[in-house]
Amino acid sequence: MPSPKFWPGGFLPHSNCYKVQLENSFSLWSFTVCFSGHPPNGSLWCQAGMGCLGTQRAPRAFLLLPLLLYVARRSNLTQLQSGSKKKKVTKAERLKLLQEEEERRLKEEEEARLKYEKEEMERLEIQRIEKEKWNRLEAKDLERRNEELEELYLLERCFPEAEKLKQETRMLSQWKHYIQCDGSPDPSIAQEMNTFISLWKEKTNETFEEVIEKSKVVLNLIEKLKFILLETPPCDLQDKNIIQYQESILQLQELLHLKFNVATEILLRQASTLADLDSGNMEKVIKDENVTLYVWANLKKNPRHRSVRFSETQIGFEIPRILATSDIAVRLLHTHYDHVSALHPVSTPSKEHTSSVTELVKDDVENVEKAISKEVEEESKQQEKQSHLIQEEKLKVEEEQDDIEVKMSSAEEESEVIKCELEMKVLSETVSAAQLLLVENSSEKPDFFENDMVDLFQFTTLGGVYHLDILELPPQCKPVKGWMIVEILKEGLQKYTYPPETTEDFETENAFPPIEVTLEVHENVIFFENPMVVRWDAEGKHWRTDGISNVSYKPNERLVTFSLDTFGPVTLIQDAHINMPYQSWELRPLDVNKVLLTVTTVFTEIQIQIKENLCMLSSVKLKDKKHISILEGTWMTPIPFIIALKEAGLNIFPTRYSHFYVVINNKVPLVEVKAYRQMALLSSTFAFGWSKWNLLCNSTKVVFKVREHLPEECTENPNWALLMFSGDRAQRLKIKEESEAFSEALKEETEFHSTLYHMVRDFASKEAMEKVRSSNCQFVNSVCHMLLSTRLLSYS
Repeated sequence: MPSPKFWPGGFLPHSNCYKVQLENSFSLWSFTVCFSGHPPNGSLWCQAGMGCLGTQRAPRAFLLLPLLLYVARRSNLTQLQSGSKKKKVTKAERLKLLQEEEERRLKEEEEARLKYEKEEMERLEIQRIEKEKWNRLEAKDLERRNEELEELYLLERCFPEAEKLKQETRMLSQWKHYIQCDGSPDPSIAQEMNTFISLWKEKTNETFEEVIEKSKVVLNLIEKLKFILLETPPCDLQDKNIIQYQESILQLQELLHLKFNVATEILLRQASTLADLDSGNMEKVIKDENVTLYVWANLKKNPRHRSVRFSETQIGFEIPRILATSDIAVRLLHTHYDHVSALHPVSTPSKEHTSSVTELVKDDVENVEKAISKEVEEESKQQEKQSHLIQEEKLKVEEEQDDIEVKMSSAEEESEVIKCELEMKVLSETVSAAQLLLVENSSEKPDFFENDMVDLFQFTTLGGVYHLDILELPPQCKPVKGWMIVEILKEGLQKYTYPPETTEDFETENAFPPIEVTLEVHENVIFFENPMVVRWDAEGKHWRTDGISNVSYKPNERLVTFSLDTFGPVTLIQDAHINMPYQSWELRPLDVNKVLLTVTTVFTEIQIQIKENLCMLSSVKLKDKKHISILEGTWMTPIPFIIALKEAGLNIFPTRYSHFYVVINNKVPLVEVKAYRQMALLSSTFAFGWSKWNLLCNSTKVVFKVREHLPEECTENPNWALLMFSGDRAQRLKIKEESEAFSEALKEETEFHSTLYHMVRDFASKEAMEKVRSSNCQFVNSVCHMLLSTRLLSYS
């Protein structure tokens, strides 16, 4: 039964009830209808009155209730609420009320329909006007596209010009090395490298200090070879050169470690003469900027002397009883570099496009040269014929010959100009291909790694490698009649196997417990989380996490303690993408051809200054406190600077595999490259910043903030403009950074442009645009390289 809101009839005195009577030929029925609350929101309940009790026909009266309830819903509300006197409603009046109600309903529906149609027409009209405006702007943009792209091409000549300067610098560096004659080889020449390696192999009986001094030359050669592989445009690197350079690096690394082993053996032969007076054992520490040696020789074999701590440090070992009673030496060789991990493969682009462009341009050069030379020859032959026919005009002919020579020289100059122009075009294509390679993602994830294997595409080694070795103590030097006699083993320095391969002769199972090791973390390395300790698997040629237990880290003392089943090279690793994705970023001009790049991550804020072809770490902030880094204040070229930041644990440089390990807002590579190139062009005068709307637009578009940088401007509330760029079109958005929803609507009184340069020109000052046109090419190239390396638009 439906619940009506009102019942037609009169209120009972001092109540919320109505009384209704039904009468027929048999009996009189009285119903009382009451509300549990004040009408019209009360609930209804009914009670039968006198005459319904004990009557067989009484339930039939309730069949009339639905009709009565329906009439109650159509009754006049104002009479009930005002407490007016009860008025009997006739059937005709009820029908009239129903008719009026239906007419009112139809009228309301008609008014709603007309209102909707009017609003829809207004919406369609606005949409039509907006579409017409959009089409006009697109047509205008298309009309001037070629002109804008040509102007952009002239501005972007700074990139091939900067690359040409790099080539000249490399050639000049080779020439300086040649005339220096300091005995060090040219790393790019295989014959010189082979000679250097052979001569050093032949040299014997070098002390540890001598090897350390020589290692500086070797490490410098390895660094130069790595820079050649990284700085040379991929299109200019031949496969045979890549193989040659990598083989030279591996040979130098192996030879350097071999020399350290030989020098350690020479040192241990003198262990008895270098023994400590208190303990009777030999302890030696040799420190250098690239290498630190800790060596302990067990001469006394005291079973109670099981704790080894090197003087003035907390570095040491807890050795088991079996080692404390053996003729062994424990060596910790801490190399501040990693020569254990495999070399990363060198990325090379597909050479089809570049080679085709190169061949096309070369053909153009040859065709132009042939056409010019042919024209000159024809003019020369014609003038020669005229000179033979008209001998009497000898003087005139000589003058004409002079003109021919002038024309020939001017033609040659024109040929040189055209040739130079086409060479720049080839160089521009080469640079573009190299830049595109920096932002391309690999389609295939690296090879599968087992659970205990370390994926060096996901993790990075930090602080160098700790070579932990238990060595057999070599025969000691003995003084005999003023001579020192020593037995030299043919097999050289031997490692002590722990635990031994067979343990049948030993009584207890715990005779070979893990060895507790305490190491010091390199002072120039930053760990944002507790470091992970891994060991090197010599057979599998990879790092592993098994065989290491009870790892603890004291960040204040920078000490890491762990238990190691077997000795060998160990290192500390950290997630390479711990600072990705970035929370925000900003690129802000500081001075003429000088900018500040700020990248904010979850753990840190990194500020980098860029000027000309140099970069410098300006500051590092860790959780609201400043961290002092050895890199601060040191200017370096971009590639060495990026390597130095990675080695310090400040990795904000994704690789082509990083998208497999980080959730990113991936953008189309070509759109990214175009955006970074044009942002770099404008960076001397305009500031750029992160926008939250970049996450909401699709992969074919990027959104960022931009504003003209004025020295006297207040930086607390800068007036940013939001730009959206698709690689072929730039537009200023109507929304602001504080808006509630994203929209691609165009800002009023703005237009489309094909480049960012022409987009900002609409609201920039003439002085700002003049600074842009006069920017240093090396500065622009360095800013672009840093933007390409950080990939701010995809990893924020």
